[in-house]
Amino acid sequence: MLTLKAQGILVNGTTNELREELYLIRRATQYIIDALWELDKLPSLNQMHQMFYKILRRQGFRAHQCKQIYKYALSTVKSVKNNGGRKPVLRKLTARLDKYDAKVDLENQLIVVKLRNRVFKIKLLHNKGYIRKFMERKWYEVIVSIDRSGRIWVSMPFRWIYKPYDPKKLISLDINLKKIAVYNGRRVRRINTRFTEALYLKHLAEEVQRRHSYAWRRNKKWLDIIRALHRRSRNIVIDWSRKFAKYIVLKAKRIRSAIALEDLEKLWFKASGKSPNLADKLSRFAYRKLQLAIITKAIEYNVPIIFMNPRGTSTVCPRCGAKLTYNHRLAICRNCGFIADRDTIGAINIYLKAIQALAPRPGSWGTHPMTNETRAKGGPPKDEPMTVLYTFI
Repeated sequence: MLTLKAQGILVNGTTNELREELYLIRRATQYIIDALWELDKLPSLNQMHQMFYKILRRQGFRAHQCKQIYKYALSTVKSVKNNGGRKPVLRKLTARLDKYDAKVDLENQLIVVKLRNRVFKIKLLHNKGYIRKFMERKWYEVIVSIDRSGRIWVSMPFRWIYKPYDPKKLISLDINLKKIAVYNGRRVRRINTRFTEALYLKHLAEEVQRRHSYAWRRNKKWLDIIRALHRRSRNIVIDWSRKFAKYIVLKAKRIRSAIALEDLEKLWFKASGKSPNLADKLSRFAYRKLQLAIITKAIEYNVPIIFMNPRGTSTVCPRCGAKLTYNHRLAICRNCGFIADRDTIGAINIYLKAIQALAPRPGSWGTHPMTNETRAKGGPPKDEPMTVLYTFI
C-alpha cells in the first residue's frame, strides 16, 4: 500500500461548512469510543452495526459513512487496549470515506466527497507527474482532514504491486544519529544527517516548558513558540528522510542493487528495559521514520530491501569474526589487527550478513568484499592487508 497525500482547495463548498461536517464526525466517533471503552469485551463489527447504525443515521450520516465511523472507532479502541494505553481522545478533524461517498478523478486532480447532505469538490495541489503514478490503480478510501492552520489535506491509500528486480549488487546502510554509513563492497561513504538539528529544536521547546513551568499551557505566546519549534523539528526530519530515501533508492536502482538495513523495529522496546536514558534518546532519534521513507520509495521503484538481524553488527570483526574491543568509537580487533570506527564496522557487517542471506554458497555473492575470500572458509591470512576507502560529504 502506498498513500497519495496532497493539499487541496475547495472548488465547491466553503471551509466552514467542511469543518462543521468534520466536527460532527469527530464528535460521533468520540461518542462511540467512550461507549466502547467501558466494555470488558469489544463487540464484533456486526454487533457494532446493530448498536450504532440507527443512532448515526438519525443524525443524518450516510449509510456507508456510518460504517466508516464505528469501524474506525472500534479499531482505535482495540489498538489502544492491546498496547495498554489510556482512553483515546480525538483531536484532528478527519473523515474517512469509501467509494460510495467519494469519487476520485486524478486526471483532473479532483476529489468529490459527500458528507451527510452536502457535497464538496476538492482540487488537489500537487505535481501532475507524481499524481500520474497513481492513475489506473485501485484506491481503498479517501481521508479528508483540516489542520490547525485551516489547510485541507487529502490522503488516499493505493494498492501497489511490488515486483523487486533480481539484484546484481548490494548497498548496506548503518543508520546513526549524526551520520549514515553507506557501504557498497568497496568503500564506505558517510552522509551527514539532520537529526541533530531537529533534536536541538526539540530541546529548545522543552527548555521553554521547563523555564515557564505550567504557565506555558495558559500563555498563548509561549504555546505558539513551543508548537512552532516542534513543527520545525518534525518538518526537518520528514523532509530530510524523504530526500535521502529518494537519493539512495534511485542510486540503488541505477546500479541494480539491493538495499540492506538493520531490523530496528524492536530496538526501543529492548533499550527501554536496559536504560531509560538510552530509551529517551532513541525515542527522539527518528531512525524508524527514515527506514519507513526508504521502504516506501523502494516499493515505488521496485528496489529490493533486505532486513538483517542487528545482533553483533558492531561487536564482531568483519575480517576474522573475533570480538572487537572499543576505544570510544574506534574498534580494534586483537586477533587480526583490523581497526575501524563503529559506523564502518556496522555497515560492513550488515553487508556481509546480507550477502550470506542472498547467496549462502560461495560465488560472486558469497565472496568476502574486503579479502576476496569467504568467511566460511576461515577468512584471509592475518598478515594480509585490508583496505577500506572513505568518502565524506
